[in-house]
Amino acid sequence: MISTDGKLDRRIDTDPSDAGKVTTRAGWHLLTQIAFRFCVIYFGLFCLLNPPIPFALLGALGRWVDRGPWVTSMADPVTGWVGRTFFGVDALLRTDSGAGDQTAIWVLVFCILVVAVIATAVWSAPFDRRIAHPRLMAWFTLFLRLCLGGQMLSFGLAKLIPNQMPEPTLAQLLQPYGDFSPMSVMWLQVGSSHPYEIALGAVEVVAGLLLFVPRTAVLGAALSLASTAQILLMNMTFDIPEKLLSSHLLLISLVLLAPHLRRLVDVFVRRRACEPLTQPALFTDARSNRIAVWIQVALALWVALSGVQDNWRVWQDQHGAASPKSPLYGIWEVRDFTLDGQLVPPLTTDEYRWQRLVFDDPGTATYQRMNGELVPARAVFHPDGQLELITRTDPTDADRPPFATLSAERPTPDQLILRGQLHDRPVLITLEHLDPNSFTLRNRGFHWVQDYPYFR
Repeated sequence: MISTDGKLDRRIDTDPSDAGKVTTRAGWHLLTQIAFRFCVIYFGLFCLLNPPIPFALLGALGRWVDRGPWVTSMADPVTGWVGRTFFGVDALLRTDSGAGDQTAIWVLVFCILVVAVIATAVWSAPFDRRIAHPRLMAWFTLFLRLCLGGQMLSFGLAKLIPNQMPEPTLAQLLQPYGDFSPMSVMWLQVGSSHPYEIALGAVEVVAGLLLFVPRTAVLGAALSLASTAQILLMNMTFDIPEKLLSSHLLLISLVLLAPHLRRLVDVFVRRRACEPLTQPALFTDARSNRIAVWIQVALALWVALSGVQDNWRVWQDQHGAASPKSPLYGIWEVRDFTLDGQLVPPLTTDEYRWQRLVFDDPGTATYQRMNGELVPARAVFHPDGQLELITRTDPTDADRPPFATLSAERPTPDQLILRGQLHDRPVLITLEHLDPNSFTLRNRGFHWVQDYPYFR
């Protein structure tokens, strides 16, 4: 067998049928050596330089660490030069974007690939059939398990407490289906059913927790493979900008399963008995390995509890029943629209009349023109009851004057009267509340028995 320092070792085989025989176990095959070294360099750099992966393991500590500048300061000089020199593109990271398929990240992955190929060639130049890396493999396997497990927990908890894909907003209920992007369609489809989203998250959470425990790590890798394959399929078919990350998580799952592939085939395909699927030991003594296991379990609990706390806070603040709502929350149908003292008829060609006005989150509003266009705006509510609507373009443009200054009256809970100035013209708008549950998407519910499919 191979000793911990990688040298060839000769041992007496313990199989009773081969008692007394001396066997020599050679080192790794050349292709195995090259593949392992490439994976160590490539996936090691990818995991360290891709911010979601290391930050997932920080748990609650990640709240006080700014990930954007950290990545930019490390990678921007390289990706910027490579992007301009070899691809003729601007490859600087957009820190105001959460997209994982930015030009800068694609160029970074290309740089990692080049470094990995060169470093593997240098590392493998003095070829020796006796060489193996059992101890490095043990630590590298642990590294990949923790990175993959942290991501699965991060993704899963954001769905288990359904924050990642929230339900459609009030304005989105009014938007024509054909106007949605493929990503919006998938996002809203999942968000429209909390039980479905929670089920997806539960699978990912279970996979992540299993990866942190050596005894269950192979099962966790197999479950992660199925889950990341489904994530990658959605990202590819709905044009979601996380194709790079999801594809690499799938590859990491495959790398973790590769040493056990033959035994897995024996069990599931050839229906033969196999040896236990164990993880390589980190240390030579049992006590140190036991301590390492408990550290991994503690890290899993730390990441999981931190994720639960963070996602629960987001749910309460943004999506839950206790999340803040606009003082005029709801969808309001315009019944009468008087401009310059003249009643404006509801013509689809009219440029000034509104069809609906929507208030959802605090500080935001959306008005719908007669042609169906939805226009977002900032809503400022003053203590004296006055409402200002400001065109929402650049969030940093705080000095933009309001296009509407209105006072709001609620004669009844289902009636709203707005009067004031619209584009410096006197306006009086009478509106009626529209129940959001009147939409089929919200009121259809669940049915065990259906004689016909319900398409509408």
